[in-house]
Amino acid sequence: MPCHIFGRSTKGTLPTATRGEGCYLFDSTGKRYLDGSGGAAVSCLGHSDPDVRAALHRQLDQLAFAHTGFFTSDSAEALADGLIAHAPAGIDRVYLVSGGSEAVEAAIKLARQYFMEIGQPQRHRLIARRQSYHGNTLGALAAGGNEWRRAQFAPLLVETSHIAPCYEYRDRQDGETVEAYGLRAADELETEILRLGPESVMAFIAEPVVGATSGAVPAVPGYLKRIREICDRHGVLLILDEVMCGMGRTGQLFACEEDGVSPDMITIAKGLGAGYQPIGALLASGRIYDAIAAGSGFFQHGHTYMGHPMAAAAANAVLGAILGRGLLPRVKEQGAKLDAALRVALGQHPHVGDIRGRGLFRGVEIVADRDTRATFDPALGINRKIKALAFEAGLICYPMGGTIDGLRGDHVLLAPPFIIEDAQIDELVIKLSGAIRGATGT
Repeated sequence: MPCHIFGRSTKGTLPTATRGEGCYLFDSTGKRYLDGSGGAAVSCLGHSDPDVRAALHRQLDQLAFAHTGFFTSDSAEALADGLIAHAPAGIDRVYLVSGGSEAVEAAIKLARQYFMEIGQPQRHRLIARRQSYHGNTLGALAAGGNEWRRAQFAPLLVETSHIAPCYEYRDRQDGETVEAYGLRAADELETEILRLGPESVMAFIAEPVVGATSGAVPAVPGYLKRIREICDRHGVLLILDEVMCGMGRTGQLFACEEDGVSPDMITIAKGLGAGYQPIGALLASGRIYDAIAAGSGFFQHGHTYMGHPMAAAAANAVLGAILGRGLLPRVKEQGAKLDAALRVALGQHPHVGDIRGRGLFRGVEIVADRDTRATFDPALGINRKIKALAFEAGLICYPMGGTIDGLRGDHVLLAPPFIIEDAQIDELVIKLSGAIRGATGT
């Protein structure tokens, strides 16, 4: 049969997914795969949630689409109300889009327009962190510090400053407390603001728990609070990217709640729609919205499918499930079990250097030597071997390379559905352990 799909890769043939049931996906041969990464931290409710499916049917029967240049919709209004009811202090408005990259693009553009509206047009610089990822559109890619993804597109990217990540396993010095390390890492932001000139900096963007690029690396205690203080001191907006780590993934609806920080903007997606519809959102403070309202009255940005009624209906049902079924405490409980099981199975493995994360957002860093933390030669493709072996065994996980600097290092990201059962945790850990042994030869 001819194939005309332009997929992610031109090499090999992918199996065809035909149905989903709970934490599992099935291909056209009937083979079953445990979704240990929720795709890319998307499928938080699993693959056949009856309430979300019913909500989509109801919305389709009522209204499929109305362009936001002319109308709002009940489902979009309800979703915005539901998100703001549980958002960090100061967050008051929701700008609905179709995914994470769109949400980050909107945040960057809104930051710039905000300063134009309040009479500070000189502020245009964005600061982010190395080994971060904020999306694949050009603006979001420029913000991110994922060197592998950026490399070939570098001539097209807007100049962005990148400071060190908050990466305790690699960067905390011997004898340095976790708290002292966090303050030292955060203070790099102030150094960079002063180097650029505070009057030129508009925003700093960071993931509270870094996802794909480094593998569930959480901010250490005190880090984000110091970041907030530095931003306030210099009039810089704080944008927290929770596209991957938000919407309950860490056990809090918003990951930054655990850090006790309220940003000026938050970007969300992935778990917001749980895979049932493409959706993302930019949440902004009332202060930013009021500046636009008092000025031009118009955010100079937009997409055709933003605020889509079907997508909003799905996200409403997902949000209702997360909050109404006790899934946030369940994420913490099952996340602790997953962490414990990983440590029992892999904690002493000669090629596992670190096991980390929050809730059902976990990372396993693979090393050539535990004592020195030396990495495998990137040419060996350890992360690709783990992915292939796990998939063959019926486990979907999310391994990546370039963990340290875009070239060196390997890790596996895990983000299973919030409904994962104890037996499925055991299945995940057994199959992942086998894949790591097979890839590393130990």
